[in-house]
Amino acid sequence: MRPRVFALVAVAALSLLSLSAPANASHSWNNYHWARTSNPFTLQLGDNVDSRWDSYLVTTSADWTKSTVLDTRIVAGAAKGRCRGTLGRVEVCNAAYGQTGWLGIASINITGGTHITQGIVKNNDTYFDTAKYNTPAWRNVVMCQEVGHTLGLDHQDENFENADLGTCMDYSNNPEPNQHPNAHDYAQLESIYSHTDSTTTVGAAVPGATSVESGNTPAAWGRLVEGSRAGGVSTYVRNDGDGNLTVTHVIWAR
Repeated sequence: MRPRVFALVAVAALSLLSLSAPANASHSWNNYHWARTSNPFTLQLGDNVDSRWDSYLVTTSADWTKSTVLDTRIVAGAAKGRCRGTLGRVEVCNAAYGQTGWLGIASINITGGTHITQGIVKNNDTYFDTAKYNTPAWRNVVMCQEVGHTLGLDHQDENFENADLGTCMDYSNNPEPNQHPNAHDYAQLESIYSHTDSTTTVGAAVPGATSVESGNTPAAWGRLVEGSRAGGVSTYVRNDGDGNLTVTHVIWAR
């Protein structure tokens, strides 16, 4: 076993997801999506990161904006505390969150079964300031993947031993080949957003939706419902009340 195991965490809401999506199969995150009345739509990414992360946020925003159904636009951050979300947008943060074991968190809050109302991305400098993870490749792949989750994407593959797929939505022991989205990611976004909605959650406060913290530990993520740390993948469910749930999908890095 490795001397230490770190976690790459992605958080979504409301229901469970498949833990091992085959390569090139559908990797929608249970059809979680931002409600909107037309395409393409623009999703704001709040910049709460410091100079160590600014260039990676810029690259990630440009990468996901290549989608035909959505654009992302970097705006001034509005996160409070340890990165509390803002309804209608994604807040992107970095901080030394401590010896939590995870590298990054992507949190999606959901209402109405599938509609995303806010997103949070956290990058944990406690590990990114170490020699192993303080590299452009690790910083870029984690930023790209975590923002991808806030768009409604799951992982293309969750087996570390499989061949690299050339996408940041892949898990691999080597981040170098997986720096950006690939064609399958963009095709999946087109599928997720192939319909429009009668209302919008983009840039809007949704009745009944609340802005919540994702939490930084298993105790905050709720009940373990599938997987294990030893197996490399875990899923937690937390009931936030008023019909809102948060599902925390944890990938334990190798």
